[in-house]
Amino acid sequence: MVITCPRCGGPVRPPDLMHSGWRCDRCGPVPPLHIAEHAAVETLGTAATLAAKAEFPFWCPWPLPTGWLVTGYGWAGDERTGVSATVVACSGPASLIDGPADMLFIAEDPGVGLGVRFAGLPGPDPGPTIAELAVTTLAHAKVKVGGHPAPMWALDAPEDRSAYVGEARGRWLWTVAWPAPAGYLLAEDLSLHDLAEWIPGGIVFGAASPYLSRRS
Repeated sequence: MVITCPRCGGPVRPPDLMHSGWRCDRCGPVPPLHIAEHAAVETLGTAATLAAKAEFPFWCPWPLPTGWLVTGYGWAGDERTGVSATVVACSGPASLIDGPADMLFIAEDPGVGLGVRFAGLPGPDPGPTIAELAVTTLAHAKVKVGGHPAPMWALDAPEDRSAYVGEARGRWLWTVAWPAPAGYLLAEDLSLHDLAEWIPGGIVFGAASPYLSRRS
């Protein structure tokens, strides 16, 4: 596992005699983000077990859209605090574009900052923005979570990507897609499965996502 800051992707310092928690020189105290160096069923199982122990969702599209692969995953937290965020990266073909698309699926507690980092937005939490959108704007997209629709709202992300955020099981639910038109995958009756409950036997892994470990 590669351990970095969830908010900026920079290095983090472990607890020591002066500090009880992990910290980033740029962002301050943070839950460390653990990213698997290579996608494989063994390390995915370890991450899923940690999420299950914390009763924390670990969202992955399932069934995967045709031609899509799981290209990375990770979780934020430590043994003292437990899991506070999870992320799964997928890659594959998407309508409206030529070439491959990449997409991240993130669940996180308020204030972690993982979603806003990948969305290219100021952080660390989308709460005020979503509170306003939920009152003034109909949902821009919906995904199925446990068979039930979860509304999501598009945010004003940089032009190279699209970002949607909503809520599922009491945590923020993010999707971030590159390039931006790949976000239309959400219009294709996408269902999310919680890997913390069980790992499907048919998951196919691909080369590591170029976005999952990219610094802000």
